[in-house]
Amino acid sequence: MQTKIPVGSDDFKSIREEYYFVDKSGFISEFFHQHASVTLLTRPRRFGKSLLMSMMWYFLKTEDADENRKLFEGLKVAEDPQAMAEQGRRPVVFLTLKDWMGLTWESMQETIRWRLAHLFGNFLFVRDDVVSEDEAEKFDLIYHRKANGEVMEDALAFLIRLLKRHTGIKPVLLIDEYDAPIQEAWSQGYYKDAIGFFRQFYTLAFKSNPSLGFAILTGVLRVAKESIFSGLNNLVVSSVLSGPYADACGYTRAEMEKMVRDLGKEDQLEVIQSWYDGYDFQGLEIYNPWSVNNFFFNKCEARAYWVNTSSNSILQTMLERLTSKRERDLERLVAGGSIVMHPNEAFIYDDIEQHRDDIYTLLLFTGYLKCTGIESIEDEDTEEQLYELSIPNREIRSVFRSEILRRMSGFTGVSMLYTMMQAMMAGDAMEFNSSLREVLRGMVSVHDTAHAESFYHGLMLGLTVWLNKKFRIESNQESGYGRFDLALFPKREGLPGVLMEFKSVKDDADLEKAVEAAKVQMKEKDYRARFDVLGVKKLWSYAIAFCGKDVRVDMVDGWENKTIVRE
Repeated sequence: MQTKIPVGSDDFKSIREEYYFVDKSGFISEFFHQHASVTLLTRPRRFGKSLLMSMMWYFLKTEDADENRKLFEGLKVAEDPQAMAEQGRRPVVFLTLKDWMGLTWESMQETIRWRLAHLFGNFLFVRDDVVSEDEAEKFDLIYHRKANGEVMEDALAFLIRLLKRHTGIKPVLLIDEYDAPIQEAWSQGYYKDAIGFFRQFYTLAFKSNPSLGFAILTGVLRVAKESIFSGLNNLVVSSVLSGPYADACGYTRAEMEKMVRDLGKEDQLEVIQSWYDGYDFQGLEIYNPWSVNNFFFNKCEARAYWVNTSSNSILQTMLERLTSKRERDLERLVAGGSIVMHPNEAFIYDDIEQHRDDIYTLLLFTGYLKCTGIESIEDEDTEEQLYELSIPNREIRSVFRSEILRRMSGFTGVSMLYTMMQAMMAGDAMEFNSSLREVLRGMVSVHDTAHAESFYHGLMLGLTVWLNKKFRIESNQESGYGRFDLALFPKREGLPGVLMEFKSVKDDADLEKAVEAAKVQMKEKDYRARFDVLGVKKLWSYAIAFCGKDVRVDMVDGWENKTIVRE
């Protein structure tokens, strides 16, 4: 048995020959016992989708069929005669779209030309089967990267027709990360152009192509409302919430327990559970396979691996479009709480800014959140399901913190943020004021200060998330005779408590008056009461007033010389 851990390789053959392999061949058996014309598997990135597709490619293709059959010896599928009867019997078109990128629609089109030309280069033998000058010209345009948009839209369907004509067998189409270029287009600002192209690209290949045997696609999202799959009557979708093949991607608990036994690392299972477990795919406990593999590859060093494999653009989008409601949601999530939402698998990207639940649908299907409970709401006409979502594990909680910090430090620098927080925790109001002003000077110009309260609260949320390991963060909670804005309750001895009240004004001349009003409010409402009950020995209480890029910070006086000291 191989014990080397594969990191960065999605090739089934090389992994079977050289590395430790978690047996996912049961997917093949399940698939051939009852499959649809088109099957879509949606899972988070780096959860084994590409390896699964590579495994299917080696299993199905006619080239080197006898040699490839050896790769499946000893695996689950080898015990299934019905499935093994399908091995090595079909021509296969295998296409991955994970690197189909471009800063503009023009550059994306050029990428598509290059990728299609490479694909057609693998099937030059079907060029001899063209039956007309038009077909020959079309093949050559694609192969020589001269095809226009209309020709490229029909490229997959055209290749499948030629392959069927050449072999006499309906080919299989495997497309890995089918939605990657759509996400790229959304993030780069040419979404409408891209969705129009890919709607035709997929429709012609799947719906209007009688030469196709069957197709399997993988991706992160269904992207259904754009009608990419319109008219497909035999489409089966397997997602993290529903559908077949729940255990096809990611490591189940049983697979994880076998893996640590095989590698002699049983003592590391608790660490792995804390960092990389916690996902729920249709009721199955799932571990992040990319992170687990990297954990073993790096001599059992527990740290965030999965979160560094892409730009985390979806989470960044949430942070860039913070509303007061999303701020409260984010506070609960990073503090270990949960939110309730109605998932909408048929959303469109352009709706993300308008509908609260769409951003959480994205975060759920992309692996940043997990489902921890489902509640059905019924009335006379409909039945709706509400999902409770939370952050799955320590690794993902770290990315929420780091992306919030990155959003801030991109404008100010980490050292300035560190100085500011050190001053805040040391009770140094003057340095806290100075550092916070520097942070504002770097950030306010790129935000809409017309929504000042939301912006400033988002800023302070960023600070508290970074301190989450040391403090329990609470916002807008009752204490004394009112509700404080933000409070940091120490989790261990020796740390002070921190209490903050915020005011926002439109004129710099009103800053001092606003600070005094905040101080009076904190004292009259007795916001320190919760700290007294908990026996916090030292409390720093800050009244903070904001105006554009300026700020005033002062400490509440008359509370036992600005600190609460108890022997």
